[in-house]
Amino acid sequence: MIKHKEQRVGVLVDVSNMYHSAKNLYKKRVNFKEVLKEAVAGRKLIRAIAYVVRTEQGEETPFFEALDKQGFEVNMKDLQVFAGGAKKGDWDVGITVDAIKLSQNLDVIILITGDGDYVPLVKYLKENKGCLVEVMAFRQTASGMLVEESDDFIDLSDDKKYLLGR
Repeated sequence: MIKHKEQRVGVLVDVSNMYHSAKNLYKKRVNFKEVLKEAVAGRKLIRAIAYVVRTEQGEETPFFEALDKQGFEVNMKDLQVFAGGAKKGDWDVGITVDAIKLSQNLDVIILITGDGDYVPLVKYLKENKGCLVEVMAFRQTASGMLVEESDDFIDLSDDKKYLLGR
């Protein structure tokens, strides 16, 4: 895919998806600063949004502050805990709504997630909004359909600079 410096890009990060992928695959954390740099690739960054889930204990607050300092807007929601102990904290609908709203001002939307639930969004953005859609994720945990549907896929497993210790 051709990337040129005049392209207006938006970067939307499903932090929970990426966190768990890196932890399960490598027992490490994602280097979101390097991921953002690679995503933008010298183009015009319009918005970079990290979608995070806040727990009751709040131990992730320093991490959220670090994301902010790295250039991300941090959108937070509380972890839902249901009777019986089930927990839910995904941002699928929020990311989808934001992607559609932002698409009118962007040439490229970069989804940093491997979640196959975004396949209909990718199709919609390409067919109805005329946006290019790039996906960045770890190939081993990325939906094959999401990879296939995207205009460009960057495998974060290809370079260890996308990972931090622990």
